[in-house]
Amino acid sequence: MRNFWRKHHTGAGIAVTIILLAAILLLSVHIQNVSVTGSSRYNAEQMEEFLFSGRWGKNSAYAYFADRFRPHRQIPFVEDYKVVFHGPFDVEVIIYEKSIVGYVSYMSSYMYFDKDGIVVESSSSQLEGVPWVTGLNFGQIVLHKALPVEDKNIFEEILNLTQQLSSYEIAVDRIQYDARGQASLFIGQMEVTLGSNTDIDGKISTLSDILTAQPQLTQISGTMRLENYSEADSRAGITFKRK
Repeated sequence: MRNFWRKHHTGAGIAVTIILLAAILLLSVHIQNVSVTGSSRYNAEQMEEFLFSGRWGKNSAYAYFADRFRPHRQIPFVEDYKVVFHGPFDVEVIIYEKSIVGYVSYMSSYMYFDKDGIVVESSSSQLEGVPWVTGLNFGQIVLHKALPVEDKNIFEEILNLTQQLSSYEIAVDRIQYDARGQASLFIGQMEVTLGSNTDIDGKISTLSDILTAQPQLTQISGTMRLENYSEADSRAGITFKRK
């Protein structure tokens, strides 16, 4: 009997030792490398600050369980994210960004909306690469609700226009709509009047050709008129006048 209890205590001691060693090992392993994919707005350093900060933030075990069993953190302009462990020291953060086509100014804030006109984000800063849309008439804006504009078709036109601009890699500072729903672009010091949404692909294609040949135009205070663009003659009626 004495030998039995001795063996029992010895086995329990070994088990406790193993558990303690495992706990020490888990607590001593920390994330060393963080990579980010799927985001044009956030880098690895910023993701570390959002997701792995604090005393235990970079502990591999803590980070793993926090990601699996706690609600994901809210990150501006991010719909969701996925944390993938490629071992105890290497983590990849896969970002799923919110779809944003433009933003409007409202009560000292910038309200970002998606292709359906839903306001998905409110921020005090202007996001680079997203056009500022002005000239729209709207009422009270509520986050996660549709932008309350008079003409609901305007969102389809904005989406079409921003897609064309993105396709031709033309970065604009502002898109302005007048009372008739006709658009003008502001690029640097230059204004480009587009008129109606008709033949918008041809207009933006022509604008791309002009800017490729004469990029200095964006540094000149003037107006380029493209509203008279014609498919029959892509250069007909196109003028540039200094202000």
